[in-house]
Amino acid sequence: MMSLLPRAFDVRPGEKFDVVIIGMGPAAYSAALYSARFMLKTLMIGETPGGQLTEAGEVDDYLGLIGIQAADMIKLFNKHIEKYNVPAIMDTVEYFRKENNEFIVKTKRRGEFKADAIIVAVGVKRRKLNVPGEAEFTGKGVSYCSVCDAPLFKNRPVVVVGGGDSALEGAEILSRYATKVYLVHRRDEFKAQPIYVESVKQKPNVEFILNSVVKEIKGDKIVRKVIVQNLKTNEIRELDVNGVFVEIGFDPPTDFARQNGLEVDSHGYIKVDEWMRTNIEGVYAAGDCTGMWLGFRQIITSAAQGAVAAHSAFNYLTEKKRKK
Repeated sequence: MMSLLPRAFDVRPGEKFDVVIIGMGPAAYSAALYSARFMLKTLMIGETPGGQLTEAGEVDDYLGLIGIQAADMIKLFNKHIEKYNVPAIMDTVEYFRKENNEFIVKTKRRGEFKADAIIVAVGVKRRKLNVPGEAEFTGKGVSYCSVCDAPLFKNRPVVVVGGGDSALEGAEILSRYATKVYLVHRRDEFKAQPIYVESVKQKPNVEFILNSVVKEIKGDKIVRKVIVQNLKTNEIRELDVNGVFVEIGFDPPTDFARQNGLEVDSHGYIKVDEWMRTNIEGVYAAGDCTGMWLGFRQIITSAAQGAVAAHSAFNYLTEKKRKK
């Protein structure tokens, strides 16, 4: 991926930018594009080009890009910001702080950069099963977004893992497409809202497998089997499926937010208003790291938030110049 990134080589430590974007997911790319189009000198810093998008296979819910592979989508994102000469650096941002009316952004390897505004788009970390086969078949049957990928599994049997709202919603959506949905949960009760549980119970093609965990995912070019173990009896069961939807939650960037003085909500996500403004003047946040639209995480919604954050940063910097 590193070779795909534009102009990273000619960015100097200590260089000043109008906007520094922290992150490399869809929200960050969108913010970079719009910042550049607003004629703001922009730098993007992140660890992995594409962010969580790297865990996807085919993407078929982004308007205009029909059935595109996630890797190809990331390449297009890179080409688009390269057109506007936005440099992107693969690095870890350790922290940022305000000094003398500007922000200092400290990275792990490339030193410090300066900015008049910051857009935080660090995403979240999806919780994983950490079982054999999960990494191997990610994008080849293993998915972390039922809403995104359900239509790709039409007339196929699938497994959903989890017991919260996202798992039950995922099972309900998948029941419309899949021939069979196995809902695997480690407990005998669900954390999900009762109305979701009752709705899924009414689906004739959904089977609950409770007090159980996934032990292994097997296949060839795609997923073929899932090995499930009952925690009470130790009984092993093999499920013949082509999809595994892991819906066991997210880890929000609570520590990063608090370290940098950003307010978080009760779930640990960065608080923003409708213009993506945080509690710190000149700092904006976008994408999955925010509490905005918490129940509907999509590439297109993250991109929308990134665009709004860039617009807000532009307005902030314009007003700042007027006051000088």
